[in-house]
Amino acid sequence: MKKIILLIALIASIAINAKIKLPRLISDGMVLQRDTKVKIWGWASAKEKIELEFNHKIYKAITSDEGKWTIVLPSQKAGGPYEMTLKASNTITLKNILFGDVWVCSGQSNMELPMDRLKDKYKEVIAKAENSNIRQFLVSDQYYFASEKEDFTAGEWISANPVSVLQFSGVAYFFALEIYEKYKIPIGLINSALGGSPAESWISEESVKKFPDYDQEFLKYKDGTLEKQIDENDQKVSNDWYQLANTTDLGLKNNWKNPDLDDSNWKTMNVPGYWADNELGNLNGVVWFRKEFTIPKVKENTAKLILGRIIDADSVFVNNHFVGTTSYQYPPRIYSFDVSILKEGKNEIIVRIINNSGKGGFVTDKPYELVLGKDTLDLKGSWKYQLGAKMLPLPSQTFVRWKPVGLYNAMIAPLKNYSIKGVLWYQGESSTKKPLEYSALMKTLIANWRTQWQQPKLPFLFVQLTNFMEPKSEPVESNWAELRQQQLNTLKIPNTGMVVTIDLGEWNDIHPLNKYDVGKRLALQARKMVYGEKNLVASGPLFRSMEKKENKLILNFTATGSGLIAKDSKTLKGFAIAGSDGKFVWANAVIEGDKVIVWSDAIIDPSQVRYAWADNPVEANLYNKENLPASPFEGNLDGRE
Repeated sequence: MKKIILLIALIASIAINAKIKLPRLISDGMVLQRDTKVKIWGWASAKEKIELEFNHKIYKAITSDEGKWTIVLPSQKAGGPYEMTLKASNTITLKNILFGDVWVCSGQSNMELPMDRLKDKYKEVIAKAENSNIRQFLVSDQYYFASEKEDFTAGEWISANPVSVLQFSGVAYFFALEIYEKYKIPIGLINSALGGSPAESWISEESVKKFPDYDQEFLKYKDGTLEKQIDENDQKVSNDWYQLANTTDLGLKNNWKNPDLDDSNWKTMNVPGYWADNELGNLNGVVWFRKEFTIPKVKENTAKLILGRIIDADSVFVNNHFVGTTSYQYPPRIYSFDVSILKEGKNEIIVRIINNSGKGGFVTDKPYELVLGKDTLDLKGSWKYQLGAKMLPLPSQTFVRWKPVGLYNAMIAPLKNYSIKGVLWYQGESSTKKPLEYSALMKTLIANWRTQWQQPKLPFLFVQLTNFMEPKSEPVESNWAELRQQQLNTLKIPNTGMVVTIDLGEWNDIHPLNKYDVGKRLALQARKMVYGEKNLVASGPLFRSMEKKENKLILNFTATGSGLIAKDSKTLKGFAIAGSDGKFVWANAVIEGDKVIVWSDAIIDPSQVRYAWADNPVEANLYNKENLPASPFEGNLDGRE
């Protein structure tokens, strides 16, 4: 009897292995690359005969000894939908297939950031997002060090509609909209991005060897032992910290969310702001805030509470009713709730904030308001607060997922057989600690990816860092400016394009909400480089060279379009010059044709120039007449970079 059971199990196992298995990418609704041969691949038992039927033709293959097979389809024009049938011991029919242009969208959080985070800014766009010709495949966030993965653990092709589009990358979606509206070609977006990731995490094991420090770091994690130890330790430290915060929090013990609580002994501070700048001082832990407000009888059906951004985590109550929570500092706090919670007359908002490091509180220069239909109640001003629990800072985590090679192996390598049109890349914020190596990293990454896809001229379009942090009144050194220079240097690589965004950021938010203009400017680059609009002005002015005449520097530019302008001003701003001592001072600047002349009476013998050289160069205003901003840059008479 046991022998019979074992035989049945063996036969079942053979039957399962004989069945065709497809990668996640090869599935219903996929967008395949037009105008080029495309691979359809998968797995089955060794020497299994595979038959593929597409567009009234039959294609055949036999699996290798390792159970792998590949069929190459001839080039197809844009269009669809099509069906595709694959047969072996089983039959799989793939439906709703389109041929169009496939773009890999990668980098860190500003590429990953979904339309859901932008839904209040782009309500009308989302409401109209009904387009089966724009589709996204969302790669799940994973890392792996041991080897290159062959497939993803999850993922499917989704067409854009007002619900599904909320999961689309905002930058990628606006790019796709622009391209589709211009050419009516189906667009497939492969969203493979992870917040916080540095460039080296997206480079292969072989290519990272060019950077010995990163190579050695990668090798520490290759067998998985250290990774497991660190993850378990980090998780335990985090769990213990939050458990202690919760068990010692006087607010939880004494129900401080009760609107009838006697808070006469609570302190007050102005919101927005940080408690480190007030009587409470610079500490971490749990702090509770209360705000009383009065409203007339409510006639609306829904209410929306907007609380800017909060550092780090918050739980929010209105009249003792829970209305929302956010676990980390970056997302905007927008909480919708039923108006039945509100009452005519006095109401109260209670916010419990957990801050694990740095300055806790309410980020300044953000909206803090209650929205009732067309009416808005400003919530800025005096709030009461009380310390719930004082904690030591939470020890920093290792973030193994950002280590070299891990994201390449898990989120890029499985794409290598899938033909694509090009790459959209938005990354750099996490590389500003060591900006001088960035150009070399990008040169390696681009070559690596072009080799992987066997496309030596694969278009690679990237976004230069936006403006961020508080502006400075004097010329300063800046890692963000240095990284922008490294990004500018990357344009020396053929078939690359760069989008300048120093006019699209927010000083107090590393995730600015204007993703429309980022996507639109990426589309301009694609239209010129990829889609053949050679006369299109797709970039703002780019520094080319300089020469000296007496005490003035004469700067030459490319991409001047219809001419240079000082936007919104008669005065050109953002230029600084220095002599051989490297001490920069603000410079006068005027436009003469396609040149800019800069000088300062304080510098007799200038040899260096900088433009928009700051974390947040808010005054920089050199544009072309096509309304595209000039890239920040540094120039030296001796040609140094």
